Amino acid sequence: MTMMEKKKKGVKYFVVDAFTDSAFRGNPAAVCFLNNDDERDDAWLQSIATEFNISQTSFLTPLTAFKARFNLRWFTPLAEVVLCGHATLASAHCLFSNGLVDSDNIEFVTRSGVLTAKRVPELNDDGEVKGGSFSIELNFPVVPTCDINLSDASSSMITKALNGATILDTKATATNNNIL
Repeated sequence: MTMMEKKKKGVKYFVVDAFTDSAFRGNPAAVCFLNNDDERDDAWLQSIATEFNISQTSFLTPLTAFKARFNLRWFTPLAEVVLCGHATLASAHCLFSNGLVDSDNIEFVTRSGVLTAKRVPELNDDGEVKGGSFSIELNFPVVPTCDINLSDASSSMITKALNGATILDTKATATNNNIL
């Protein structure tokens, strides 16, 4: 089969404004839905994120053996990232709001581990569920940290980079020694 014979498949997507209930506010994220049979390489995913040109583009692929479990990847216009909160929230919102899952819990398999999203119905003053209103609780992996003692020169460089902010405490990630 030649490239000309292959039928181009469209990608279903939403652009969601996370952390707000108003359009054109909050943090925008594109949420793209891929099928298991879609052969999309990293370069293609990156080109889609570059085309959207917003801070994050997420790609969801259902894991067919599970009820509400998806592979989830995030890309900026320039690179793939390991974790993104607002694009995870946007992805969960799309799935819950559009009836794409028949569950109040979703699992996302990511490069950071398994993340979970839970739909929590909003209640009125009488304790009854308000229409279709809900919030979403996200559960992210914990990154273990350890104490770190910076040299005076390192502390000075960090203070300068932060426009003179006072450093109260420094920690590093236990696995790869990133300074927090």
